[in-house]
Amino acid sequence: MSVSADVGLFISMLVKIMNAKKTIELGVFTGYSLLSTALALPDDGKIMAIDIDREAYETGLPSIQKAKVEHKIQFIQSDANHVLEELSAKGEEGTFDFAFVDADKPNYINYHERLLKLIKVGGIIAYDNTLWGGSVVETDEDKVVSFLKDWRNAIMEFNNFLAKDSRIELSLLSIGDGLTLQTSQVAWETKNMHPIGLLLRFICFCNVYVCFCIVRLLYFEIPVQ
Repeated sequence: MSVSADVGLFISMLVKIMNAKKTIELGVFTGYSLLSTALALPDDGKIMAIDIDREAYETGLPSIQKAKVEHKIQFIQSDANHVLEELSAKGEEGTFDFAFVDADKPNYINYHERLLKLIKVGGIIAYDNTLWGGSVVETDEDKVVSFLKDWRNAIMEFNNFLAKDSRIELSLLSIGDGLTLQTSQVAWETKNMHPIGLLLRFICFCNVYVCFCIVRLLYFEIPVQ
């Protein structure tokens, strides 16, 4: 599915802040997130866009062409796991600045393992739909809307997996349908922390503070100072 407008704008700003030039996107659909990334990249920037459905991509292609960013995009109609394995085999590990994932949810963990090898130290991987309509926090499964049930467990398993993954630092942003950002733990351990590492830590802090304020107001009715 297409990402929400706020996620698209956030991705665009993030790519600009990172000065990213080489990115990869898993799950393209009609290309709104792809367009957001392409517009943020420099003229010589490149996006490798992978999806099994070329027809959906071509539906949104006129908008990409109108924005004059088609030359930045390499569309590959294929299974993403297969392409990621091929990239590693061809020596592309550690060469991508940014990755965006909005594909089949049961494969998120598989994509995560492969993308960790391809993203540079200090680069960022973004995963969409990690709140899954809010269903990930619903304790009574009978209350979950039927169309969310199929992939709900996969998203919950993925979120738990990331929370326990000592190789990364992450932040789940409550924008759109939930956007999780993660960067390699190695980036935090370097003497001079990568600027994007600092940004991600700041985002983590803001998320925690906002949640704290909401809890104070809703449950304790304590004014936030």
